Amino acid sequence: MVRLPYLTALTTLFSYGLLFAFGHFRDFFRRILDAGKSSNLKGYAPICLGYEDFYTRRLYLRIQDCFGRPIASAPDAWFDVVERHSNDGNKTLQRTTKTSKCLNLGSYNYLGFAAADEYCTPRVIESLKKYSASTCSARVDGGNTKLHTELEELVARFVGKPAAILFGMGYVTNSAIIPILIGKGGLIVSDSLNHISIVNGARGSGATVRVFQHNNPAHLEDVLREQIAGGQPRTHRPWKKIIVIVEGIYSMEGELCNLPEIMAVCKKYKAYTYLDEAHSIGAVGKTGRGVCELLGVDPADVDIMMGTFTKSFGSCGGYIAASKRSFNISSTHAQPIFMQHPCRLQQSSRSSLR
Repeated sequence: MVRLPYLTALTTLFSYGLLFAFGHFRDFFRRILDAGKSSNLKGYAPICLGYEDFYTRRLYLRIQDCFGRPIASAPDAWFDVVERHSNDGNKTLQRTTKTSKCLNLGSYNYLGFAAADEYCTPRVIESLKKYSASTCSARVDGGNTKLHTELEELVARFVGKPAAILFGMGYVTNSAIIPILIGKGGLIVSDSLNHISIVNGARGSGATVRVFQHNNPAHLEDVLREQIAGGQPRTHRPWKKIIVIVEGIYSMEGELCNLPEIMAVCKKYKAYTYLDEAHSIGAVGKTGRGVCELLGVDPADVDIMMGTFTKSFGSCGGYIAASKRSFNISSTHAQPIFMQHPCRLQQSSRSSLR
């Protein structure tokens, strides 16, 4: 875990505090100077009241040239950024005819796979001509093609799972599949820094949700022991299913999951595991197969492996890879069915934890 130096943290907070103080100081004198002036709104309410736009006026406008940079080339690993200037203190920005060649660090195209490539580009063009850009229909309504099946088989082989199913959007992969995997009477134990798509999927499932401290296997074990011993709320019956959800790489922190230790805890308490590899698949591991390959974890031990194509692979959509008994897939209907039997931890194990 990378810790932020105290000097950096203190100077950053001091800079924000200084901008905040001077911004309010300037607003105070502005109100005094404008006190005698008529607002001339002709019956209309003001657009902003009080300090509603304080952040925009006093902080964001000073640095807005750092954001929304227009480019003048394809968004490859390197691209041409259009230079801009301002004559009114960054309230408005004017483009110039000059460009700067910059390294692309603000894109999902991590490995440059979305760039023009002598191998991939001709095959993409050929596929577009043959299949068009979209089937214009959900797969269940007749939009399934040979490419869907081939890609599912390829993904399953790549991540080391028997089967996989595709989704059109990475965010929806989590938010839509989690409510299918578990429902009322089930327990979701989620890392405190999991992505919002996981949070929304867990909330929509109807299952009880408990959170463990970020990347902390010891606290995960404490939460599992407590929840298994207590059982479901009110009835105290055994949980129908327990799923522990973690990410391979936590996108906002850049931290690797302590997967081996977390897997050991899940095996001990016989809880299912759900691994989100949106940011780790294709980016880590000797052959790009994610944190399982990097940390020496057998993919067969992970019940559900989720990933997206919108990051390392420079495309769109997501996938769920699991054992064949987790799916009921045919050529016209692809509906994931997770294991329906109750949590493998039996009542005797619950009693021993009391």
